[in-house]
Amino acid sequence: MQEKRYSDMSAYELQQEISQLNEKARKAEQMGMVNEYAVLERKAIMAKAYLLNPQDFKPGEIYEIEGDPGSYFKIDYLNGVFAWGFRLSGKQQEEALPISMLKK
Repeated sequence: MQEKRYSDMSAYELQQEISQLNEKARKAEQMGMVNEYAVLERKAIMAKAYLLNPQDFKPGEIYEIEGDPGSYFKIDYLNGVFAWGFRLSGKQQEEALPISMLKK
């Protein structure tokens, strides 16, 4: 069976998916499966992005990066649930982050 894309899921389906991913990630972490944990955590972040409204995120504004305290990201533009821009520290290299990783 073809898996449903996050963009095609309802809010309820996304919340169910996030719960399942978090549970699998918790088990992977307990078993010391670091790579599996990282993959599941990323999938949950992506699913969460589809629960948010991209219009709540504004180009030119600066957001803290979730899970990376003290790191900030300035949005240049949005494409779907991805914010494109630059981290305020580092190489000033353009990158895309799911909007679920950004917080005011």
